[in-house]
Amino acid sequence: MINIPNTLTLFRLGLIPVFVGVSYFPSRWLTEPQAGAVAAALFILAALTDAFDGYLARRLNQTTAFGAFLDPVADKLMVMAALIVLVDLQRAPAALALIIIGREISISALREWMAQLGKSANVAVSTLGKVKTTAQMISIPFLLYDQPLIPGLSCQIIGISALWLAALLTLVSMVYYLRVAIRAGAADF
Repeated sequence: MINIPNTLTLFRLGLIPVFVGVSYFPSRWLTEPQAGAVAAALFILAALTDAFDGYLARRLNQTTAFGAFLDPVADKLMVMAALIVLVDLQRAPAALALIIIGREISISALREWMAQLGKSANVAVSTLGKVKTTAQMISIPFLLYDQPLIPGLSCQIIGISALWLAALLTLVSMVYYLRVAIRAGAADF
């Protein structure tokens, strides 16, 4: 069903190729700092639509199964695309990107398995997962922008610090979700 929250989610999906394309514009179109600023702004816009579509879905009572499925997919695709771009631009370590992307794929598969067992509530998003996502959403725009903010404080330092925190929380939350799922589905293991 197409409604305002689902339209925002589809818009977010549409931003992904635009975001990736801007990151690779020729320098005659945008300088590297300009491309980084536009890419960071697009990523922030996507993150804001994520927060806003969930709020609207609840506020307008427009939650749908389609939206519940598509919203996290759009989020994961945007973050994964951003991490791949950052690794390619040599602004983020590949190991951190692999940890975060691997966790997202693993937990998505785990949630699918738990849903098949009728126990999807056992692996609902936790506060730890939300803090991890917040760290990612802070790190990525800083790494995309990659320009000095004030003397002695660079976007790279802030971005990498937040990405390390996100990777650590990624591992901790993955262990948490696995333990919960194992307890809930132990008979089906």
